[in-house]
Amino acid sequence: MSTATAPRRKGTFFPPTDAANFDALMDLSKFLDHHDEPAALVGPEGEQIPLPLEVYSTLTQIVEAMRAHRAVVVAPVDQKLSTQEAADYLGISRPTLIKLLESGKIPHETVEGSRHRRVELGDLLDYRSQRTVDRRKALQALVDDAEESALYEVPAEDYHSAIRTARHQIAEERKG
Repeated sequence: MSTATAPRRKGTFFPPTDAANFDALMDLSKFLDHHDEPAALVGPEGEQIPLPLEVYSTLTQIVEAMRAHRAVVVAPVDQKLSTQEAADYLGISRPTLIKLLESGKIPHETVEGSRHRRVELGDLLDYRSQRTVDRRKALQALVDDAEESALYEVPAEDYHSAIRTARHQIAEERKG
């Protein structure tokens, strides 16, 4: 089966764009939807080898993403990225990433003999996970403060006034 490919970066795989190959992807997706046990890989001469559970799970996720018309990136977690690549991955500006590196929030290394920095993909994944946890905690704190201040019980027309009062109360509690 040949696949018409879109231009790609190393390790980035795009879903098929031609109808025949997309149909084959859909058939594979349906097959995987009906099987929850790892399958086997069959070679061109009929030889078979069972897929380890981790490989089968990865294949299932790749097919699901491609079925949704999303590209897939396959990279080892110890892959080193430039600061621009790392910033792009996190969806932030390069100067913001540099601040995170310099503050020690994301580990990095400096390329010997230059001022260029490299960041491991695994460290970016860890930072992103921690940022998600921190955001959830902050959101829960906001919800808790709103519940304590009874903001959920305030009529909509009085909401702005109630928020000002609650902010003032919280500020006073933090001072004292």
